Amino acid sequence: MFRTFTLNRFMQMCALLLVGVTFSFNGAKSDEGALWESLKSGDHFVLIRHALAPGFGDPETIDLNDCSTQRNLSEEGREQARNIGKLFRTNGITKASIMTSQWCRCRETANLMDVGNVKDMTALNSFFQRSQNRTPQLREFVQWVRTTDLSTPTVLVTHQVFISAVTNYVPSSGEIVFVRRTDSNELRVIGTIDTL
Repeated sequence: MFRTFTLNRFMQMCALLLVGVTFSFNGAKSDEGALWESLKSGDHFVLIRHALAPGFGDPETIDLNDCSTQRNLSEEGREQARNIGKLFRTNGITKASIMTSQWCRCRETANLMDVGNVKDMTALNSFFQRSQNRTPQLREFVQWVRTTDLSTPTVLVTHQVFISAVTNYVPSSGEIVFVRRTDSNELRVIGTIDTL
């Protein structure tokens, strides 16, 4: 399934709490080998929804500096995160630039993948229960997309709500969404790999 959206339109619609998305669909199953090769070619990155973390949302008393106040990965989720890292290495990606949401379940997913140094990126944080953060975070993400060197394989570990806002696609836990950045400032989802 393929999707495209224009970043200029995206910025305009962010002000209205909407994401401008132009879709193009292809019912054919993506070639996984080609997806992995694209990530090595520059102008591509992946969005990954954190691994399995049972439950829904987070407690109202959430503290980003205290994992005990958050919904966290299950043992199955931890194993899934390690397997995602193995999938990267099996496909020739042993070192990546990894950015993550500040939520513990995203940080843990990124760290357990073990394919690069992990850095926080506030734009990737969840706004599921913080809708006032949606527009500023999406603007920050657009600026990142426009200016970031993607010559090193780049991985963004985040939440379903963020991925859906950007792509209008609802990923499963641990699903890898491959995105191409075009010369005309469009982003196109070129395929996904479900790791469940």
